[in-house]
Amino acid sequence: MIKVGIVGGTGYTGVELLRILVNHPDVQLHVITSRSEEGMRVDEMFPNLRGHTDLQFSVPDAAVLGECDVVFFATPHGVAHALAEEILNTGARVIDLSADFRIQDVPTWEKWYGQPHGAPDILPQAVYGLPEVNRDAIREARLIAVPGCYPTSVQLGYIPLLEKGLLADQMLIADCKSGVSGAGRGAKVGSLLCETSESMSAYAVAGHRHLPEIRQGLSRAAGGKDVALTFVPHLTPMIRGIHSTLYAHLPDADISELQAMFEARYADEPFVDVMPLGSHPATRSVKGSNTCRLALHYHADTGQLIILSVIDNLVKGASGQAIQNMNIMFGLDEEAGLRQVALMP
Repeated sequence: MIKVGIVGGTGYTGVELLRILVNHPDVQLHVITSRSEEGMRVDEMFPNLRGHTDLQFSVPDAAVLGECDVVFFATPHGVAHALAEEILNTGARVIDLSADFRIQDVPTWEKWYGQPHGAPDILPQAVYGLPEVNRDAIREARLIAVPGCYPTSVQLGYIPLLEKGLLADQMLIADCKSGVSGAGRGAKVGSLLCETSESMSAYAVAGHRHLPEIRQGLSRAAGGKDVALTFVPHLTPMIRGIHSTLYAHLPDADISELQAMFEARYADEPFVDVMPLGSHPATRSVKGSNTCRLALHYHADTGQLIILSVIDNLVKGASGQAIQNMNIMFGLDEEAGLRQVALMP
């Protein structure tokens, strides 16, 4: 059994980790931390977990966390910087769901996150945890940076094209919509029901902090070449889900060949579903699941390829992908604990 600890278990990604891990056949939950809720039973805060765990929240203690085989950080940005190295030194592995180790360039991270990088010495150890790209490195990793939700949906849509060198020297466009849970569980006016219901709006149009992460991943897929991208996120009146509409200019392309290329690229990926040509995947088709669904469309008169990519931002976009990484790290069945069928309706 894999002994697991969670730092920061009171947010949406923390409770999603718990929801999946309590039924994981190879996991023993050892400790879950929250400074503000020390002593409270987890199932008192999250009644959906009644009968599944009797753990109480405790104050983070590196020695106790070091008793685990792996520690998940489901914390705000900057928190893992302060504790990750100490936990790594105990021999435990770390899987960080925040952005603390996603961007390899320290000045870039500091620019977009508005604070000094707190752990530059261990940053080179971090493996970017997109299994569809870095599975071999994940197997040997001690520190995993779980990709963000928007970056997951955008990269999975563009990667097959970039790997084949089909998108050189053009401006890519990612038009993305997210449910309100992406803003976190903290009390904020912008997340209130009256502010988000029956309304939709773009935000961070001038530059979202996921942009450098997406560009970094797309550049790697393109063999190190810079990739120009316009990324515009939107807030939609739903709880879960991300829908990314991705554009690329491919004049005179054969859409059947592109469809075959996507199907071949993801044929052995258990959590990427390339749908039949011309499909329209909906966010509800992945709600609660670790699946990314992709569909291709082509406008022959303009040479525009449109890729539709949908994920659950809390599962494939966060906690599910984190557990997928854990399974790979420890040589488990990659799908263990992650075979949930999406919720319908």
